[in-house]
Amino acid sequence: MSTDPNARRDTPLALKLKAHIQRHGPMELSSFISDCLWDDAHGYYATKTVIGRAGDFVTAPEISQIFGELLGLWSAVVWQSMGCPAAVELVEFGPGRGTMMADALRAIAKQPGMAASVSVVMVEQSPGLRGQQQGVLANLPVPITWLECSRPAEMPTILLANEFVDVFGPDQSVKTPDGWRWRAVILDEAGRFQFAPSEATRLRPELHERWPDAPVASIFGHLRTDYLAAELKLMAAGRPFAALFVDYGHIEPALGDTLQAVRYHVYEHPLCSPGEADLSMQVDFADMAHEMLLAGFLVDGPVTQAEFLGRIGIIERTSKLMSANPARTGEIEAGVARLMAPNGMGTRFKVIGIRSPDVGKLPGF
Repeated sequence: MSTDPNARRDTPLALKLKAHIQRHGPMELSSFISDCLWDDAHGYYATKTVIGRAGDFVTAPEISQIFGELLGLWSAVVWQSMGCPAAVELVEFGPGRGTMMADALRAIAKQPGMAASVSVVMVEQSPGLRGQQQGVLANLPVPITWLECSRPAEMPTILLANEFVDVFGPDQSVKTPDGWRWRAVILDEAGRFQFAPSEATRLRPELHERWPDAPVASIFGHLRTDYLAAELKLMAAGRPFAALFVDYGHIEPALGDTLQAVRYHVYEHPLCSPGEADLSMQVDFADMAHEMLLAGFLVDGPVTQAEFLGRIGIIERTSKLMSANPARTGEIEAGVARLMAPNGMGTRFKVIGIRSPDVGKLPGF
């Protein structure tokens, strides 16, 4: 493995994308990233072990079982606030290895009313991850369905999503002397991938209105939270609906390049290893909240992960778990400290709640 974080590697997907650019010209950044993540033959999520020490990153549910358990208890409280419906669908977007849902269901099993009412839907595009989830969730006494995309609800729905929005249609614009343009990927004279303003698409005057004094070469990153809001509106289908999104990002809109690549737990240039590195972008939670409000939802938060977990009982749950497992006290305490760390996951990650107008304010906010 190269130790140069700016090196370019001719991965199988890199060769495929270079051939595409040579034939068709510059690729819009969103298309380039989509291929890097989801190409059937070489895409990162389609072909790699991505989570855990053997992968490229470790998510909150993999750090501590308490995270998933608390989200399960949160779901039970939301179910109660919906009037304890006789049937409720618990959906997870981007469920990783299935760890969070397994922990959530273990907590829900102790809530007899909801345990008898809940059915689970796992929305996952990656065949490899679906296989891992099915292994983790095998033999649980809850009906579980796997889908590649969401569907309109047939009953009240509670949706959980951890580290999902950061790869939902990432794109960027760059300030040029003649205005803001979408960012594209080209080949330089040496045949290496490089970023460049797209000359094939229209200027973006709305960004000039938003950032009139931005200097040339400024970057504005945006995730397609408008598409996500539309998807959630179709999914809710006029029924009681509540969603919880946990992701890293910023609460106030800001300029800056937050596109990042991680391979084997090490950051590298986003163009280094197409198909073999995780690509993601910080979530603009103000923009996400705006799009959800336009779609007719109510929004709670965002708040920091530490604030949210503190409000829904992480200290009390940690104390009980350590008392029941004295041999694991150090491990449990270290995991929770990592989830709550100031200037780490505790503040870098934010939590936002989305709900239909017929659902009351969500717990934790």
